Amino acid sequence: MASIFTVFFLLSIMSLTLGGAQPQQKQCNQKISLGSSLNPTTSPTFWLSSSGQFAFGFYPQGNGFMVGIWLVGTDNNKTVVWTANRDDSPVTSNSTLDLTRDGKLRLRADEQGVEKLISSDATESASSACMLDNGNFVLYNKNGSIIWESFSYPTDTILGGQILSSGAQLFSSSSETNHSTGRYRLKMQDDGNLVLYPVNTVDDESEAYWSSDTSSKSFKFRLYLNYSGALEIINSTSMERVKALKSPLADKNTNTIYRATLVVDGIFRLYSHAFDKADKQNSSSPVHLWSALTDEDLCKVKGFCGFNSFCTLNDYKPYCACLPGTQFVDPNLESLGCERNYSEAGCGGGHKDYIANYSMYSKENMFWQDNPYAYVPMSTKEECSNSCLEDCNCDAALFKDPYCQRQKLPLRYVRGDTNSVAFFKVGIRSAESRNETSSTPKKPPLHHVTTKKAKVQIIVLILAFTTFSCLALGISGLYAFKIRALRYKRLKESETLVLTKGLALNLFSYDELKRATNGFKHELGKGSFGTVYKGALYKSKKLVAVKRLEKLVEDELDKIMGGEEVDKRTLENMVKVGLWCIQDEPILRPSMKSVVLMLEGITDISVPPCPTNVSIRIPKFLNEFN
Repeated sequence: MASIFTVFFLLSIMSLTLGGAQPQQKQCNQKISLGSSLNPTTSPTFWLSSSGQFAFGFYPQGNGFMVGIWLVGTDNNKTVVWTANRDDSPVTSNSTLDLTRDGKLRLRADEQGVEKLISSDATESASSACMLDNGNFVLYNKNGSIIWESFSYPTDTILGGQILSSGAQLFSSSSETNHSTGRYRLKMQDDGNLVLYPVNTVDDESEAYWSSDTSSKSFKFRLYLNYSGALEIINSTSMERVKALKSPLADKNTNTIYRATLVVDGIFRLYSHAFDKADKQNSSSPVHLWSALTDEDLCKVKGFCGFNSFCTLNDYKPYCACLPGTQFVDPNLESLGCERNYSEAGCGGGHKDYIANYSMYSKENMFWQDNPYAYVPMSTKEECSNSCLEDCNCDAALFKDPYCQRQKLPLRYVRGDTNSVAFFKVGIRSAESRNETSSTPKKPPLHHVTTKKAKVQIIVLILAFTTFSCLALGISGLYAFKIRALRYKRLKESETLVLTKGLALNLFSYDELKRATNGFKHELGKGSFGTVYKGALYKSKKLVAVKRLEKLVEDELDKIMGGEEVDKRTLENMVKVGLWCIQDEPILRPSMKSVVLMLEGITDISVPPCPTNVSIRIPKFLNEFN
């Protein structure tokens, strides 16, 4: 009897060691028989659990469909908790998911008939399958034993009743709508620590950004989420609780589902979903119960911002910014990090030529966790900055008294630190300016205005310059007018030359005109200028003054001038100007400015129209012609 008891005790210990704290499995009330199949667009598209709270089948992702398990919600709001072959491309609407007659769970993708086994590591053929009420999809053998289950291959979530075994990991999703492997991982380490890391890192403390601090050299631990919402680290051997990350809730609501998910942002969080007692397929919005880090601690998540960028808070919300001298690889996908926005000068050439291409930009209270290629004691931050500027291999330097570390890009895990100063080498020339030949004149550097104060100052200067220019132009025009008026006044007052006498227009009586034209005895000539008025000038004796004017431009100019030598062309222009000035319509008479310009030969003088008014203005210098 004692031996039987000993064997039973040993078998119990072995089962606990191998299986750990596996909770009792939910019973299957709706088995799926061999030969059943699903299609993404043709009913049935999924298999429901008996409670209606979980579904297994096709769900949409991008332009196709993935196979997975989701928590059923209102308005078809699916909370995906598991995905098969999550890093494969989505399949088309022509794909099928079969529980084949030979006991395989097989996905046949697209028209080419590419097949992939979801249960590829099942130890034997299945005889049935079931979507359990705890969210576990299982395959049974003919004896009713589970030969494969989704709980053994978690993606980013564990559900109530599920264990994350020693050495197992959760990987976050790429986004809320893309459930491929993301940027973070949660590992239940063999040393007993539950640790958060960025992906593609080693299990080293320097890479971690959160830990449960439950390391043990003697026992292996597991992470367990029970049906009451308690999230605990337990001893795999004794089943004892090592640490409670979240204690069970007092409310024992059997219609509440609990899930612990490594979210897209890299934080491990615990949620609850309460279902309506009358309608178990109608769940409320998830309630956040616990998280490894708070939202304010998101900047502590290593890799939250990509290479060459750092995390900062704005209104308590984290966002990423590029380091000096870099810009986002993709502004719409900041997690890709930043890249250099200038071309490197290289280490060739002289020392002075090299450092002339760069300047150093400092940032207080900044730190990064990366291995430097140089770690040298230095007494001042200026010395540290200069050491990086003069080192063609250095892109950034970090001064943390009394050491200076120099590094190349890319930099990772950049964050705030109160006891350090960071220096960044920033290019001040473009690649084009460095490639210019010595014979080509170099363009001055462009200065970008970034502050509001500087922009206002520039606008004020531009307005002031414009106002001054307009004022100067107005004063110049006024002075020019004054000078021309003065010149005209002098011409009027001068009586030395006949050609300059009587430029001002005067009103003459008929008797004065008769005396001035010697009784109107001169005849009209045959010149081209005179023929314009030939018919009109004989209509009235009062127009003979005009005939006298025309005679000035004909063959008898010499007689009129009394043998004095004059420029005939100048005299003809003066007569034309005079005829313009005696026009009947005021609008046709030129301004004094135009008269001066025409007399100076600056403006061409066109042939004036024939005046018809009896009141004729003629230059006073006609009195001097006889």
